[in-house]
Amino acid sequence: MKVVRTAAELRTDGSTGLVPTMGGFHEGHLSLFRAARAENDTVVASLFVNPAQFAPGEDLDRYPRDEERDAALAEENGVDLLFVPAAEDIYPDGFQTWVDVEELGSILEGEHRPGHFRGVATVCLKLFNLVRPDRAYFGQKDAQQVAVIKRMVRDLAVPVEIRVCPTVRDDDGLALSSRNAYLSPEEREKALALPRALAANDRSALDGLAVDYFEPADFEPRVLAAAVRVGSTRLIDNVVLEGETA
Repeated sequence: MKVVRTAAELRTDGSTGLVPTMGGFHEGHLSLFRAARAENDTVVASLFVNPAQFAPGEDLDRYPRDEERDAALAEENGVDLLFVPAAEDIYPDGFQTWVDVEELGSILEGEHRPGHFRGVATVCLKLFNLVRPDRAYFGQKDAQQVAVIKRMVRDLAVPVEIRVCPTVRDDDGLALSSRNAYLSPEEREKALALPRALAANDRSALDGLAVDYFEPADFEPRVLAAAVRVGSTRLIDNVVLEGETA
C-alpha cells in the first residue's frame, strides 16, 4: 500500500473503488475496504478529518487520530492507496464553493447539526473529483449521509456508483463508531439502550438518555433513525424497517 498526500500522486489503474473516511478505523471501515477490494482493480481510502462537517463546540480537536494504526489496518484489508490530504489542500485559501442538499440535509442530523451535511457533501464531491472512482463505499449506519450523497450524485450527474454496506455491530449490539472510544464502561452499558430501542421500535427504552430524535425516515431503504447523547458522547444508529431492503 502507498500513502499519498497530494492529488498529483493519485494514480489508479483499472476500475477504482473509493472509501471516504475520517480515520479511527474499526471493523465497519474494514468491511468497506474488503467490499471495495472484491469489486475493483484499485482501492483508494481517504483519511481526512473534515473540519467543514464539525460545528463549533463539537469534537473536531479530540476526534480519534492514529494514522500509523489506520495505515496498517488499511493495508491488511486490501487498500492500495491511502490518501491523507492536508486541510489546506482540500480547502485552499479563499475556498467559497459549497454543496448543499437542501431538504435531505436539513432534517434529523441536519436539524441538530446545522451545516454538517454541507460539509459532508462538499468533501465527498471533492474526493470524487480528485479520485474519479467507479464506485464509492459507505456504511448503512450513516443512513442519512448515504441518502444525501445519493441525492447529490443523482442531482449533479456525478459518474460514480454509490455502494452501501450493512451496519457492523459489536457482539453486544452497539453499532461500531469511532466515537465509541469516548464511552466509559458505565456509559457504554447505557448506550446499549439505543440498539435495543431501535430493534423493538420502542422510544421508551431510551428513558434516561438525552434523545435528539427517534423517528422513521423515508430514505432508500426506509429506516427508523435515532440520535442520543450518553454523557458527552453523541451516538447515531438506525435499523431498516420491516419490508425494506438495505
